[in-house]
Amino acid sequence: MKLSIKLSIYICMFAPALMSCSCSKNGNDSPPEQEPQPTVTYTESMEDFANPERGFYRYTETHTSNFTVLDANTLAGYRQLQSIQNANYRVYSTLVFRYYVLDDVKTVSIPQSTLEKINADMVAARTAGVKLIPRFVYSITSNAGNCPEGFICPPYGDTAKEHMLQHIADLKPVLQENADVIACVQLGFVGLWGEQYYTDFFGDPSSNGGQGKLLDANWADRAEIIAALLDAVPESRMVQVRYPQQKQRFIYGVSTPITAQPLTESEAFSADDKARLGFHNDCFLSGPSDTGTYEDYGNSSSNRSGSASVIDALKAYKNKDSKYVVVGGETCNNTFTPDNECEPAGKAQAAFAEMHYSYINAHYNNQLNNKWQTSGCMDNIKKNLGYRFVLQNALFPDAVNAGSNMPLTINLINKGYASPYNARPVQLLLRKVGAQDVVILSINTDVRKWYPGTTNLETSVAIPSNVEKGEYELLMNLPDAYESIANRPEYSIRLANNDVWEAATGYNKLNHKITVN
Repeated sequence: MKLSIKLSIYICMFAPALMSCSCSKNGNDSPPEQEPQPTVTYTESMEDFANPERGFYRYTETHTSNFTVLDANTLAGYRQLQSIQNANYRVYSTLVFRYYVLDDVKTVSIPQSTLEKINADMVAARTAGVKLIPRFVYSITSNAGNCPEGFICPPYGDTAKEHMLQHIADLKPVLQENADVIACVQLGFVGLWGEQYYTDFFGDPSSNGGQGKLLDANWADRAEIIAALLDAVPESRMVQVRYPQQKQRFIYGVSTPITAQPLTESEAFSADDKARLGFHNDCFLSGPSDTGTYEDYGNSSSNRSGSASVIDALKAYKNKDSKYVVVGGETCNNTFTPDNECEPAGKAQAAFAEMHYSYINAHYNNQLNNKWQTSGCMDNIKKNLGYRFVLQNALFPDAVNAGSNMPLTINLINKGYASPYNARPVQLLLRKVGAQDVVILSINTDVRKWYPGTTNLETSVAIPSNVEKGEYELLMNLPDAYESIANRPEYSIRLANNDVWEAATGYNKLNHKITVN
């Protein structure tokens, strides 16, 4: 839905020497409506640049049996344009994916020493100006053997539910204390790679498991893990599940059909569980079902199905739901063509847009990512992952009285695939010419609702009565919501326009001055 607070201006002035009013040619005595004229126009930038909580992420992992704390200098380097190993492209990154492999605590509590190392990772991220996407798992190594699937055989290496619940409780203080540098948290825990599929304790739906689907008890156990993690993660942050059906059956129950209702705008961006569950697809564009992402995994009274109608229904569900939640993931192979290729032969960019992708892995699968570079759509994908706000024009007065309301109109386009998924303020700043201090005026809008497409922001801000008289520059600031990093320019949103960004402050110049009387 387009944000629009309509502001109509009617001007008809009679007799003043320098003003005139055209009469209506149809004989109507009422004055004609005059369209407001933009006082400022802006030029779109074609540049790729770093912006918080979006884009290509950098991959990292550590095992608790041999923990290596993240290095702040390395993380800060990710914010610069860097080459990727085995890749033909370079990226800016403000997101760092972090596998925490809990390999030495499967049946015991996480010791304080390990929690302190996880906290040290968060400190490094904060120092560097990036955010983490953590996923806690027990194994990321598959074992081949004598089993139906052969290349992946049990045991898979995860642990029982009671130990997972204890570990989530252990992690809660670290997650709560570091919400500012957590972009979102992936569900993890259950199964190999934390992908909820190959698991020793939660129902193995693969051909290795024998049952070929998930039973009611399996769904119930998985729901306990989701509920526990939602409780452990701060309310301001979302948790991503691997499959759309996981969210459906967590919200509505184990018998919920694949036609369950997606999130609506009236339900979105709240502390409710339904609003806090997003998605990570770790086999994006790998086939019709994205390697099991879009499947009905059955229950005690129904069988598993990956039919075309099931795939279409679950994709339609995620398409609508994803408008309001965080979506990311990675590609996993290069064999599904032409759908995963650049347009016009393929539809890679359309797929990103349909599912409102905010981020994707810079490192995997590079065969497919490299194809996007050689085929010519990588530059667009790099720029359009997540949000990309482009100012079009704006209407501001030239003068305003202290203690009055100042009307303003700002028209912009979000050319990205998604809107921001975490809340942040939108501020109009008044900076006196020749000075550095700013007057901060809050704009009543929700940046999470600046969806792809046009946003018309027409409102007013109150000018404090104690503002010093004089000439002021106008700027827009979209800082992080957390006070700990709100003044860090690395965490402020940069608008995609020429001649607006101030790297030293994180402000966007609106290229207009007003006089405060």
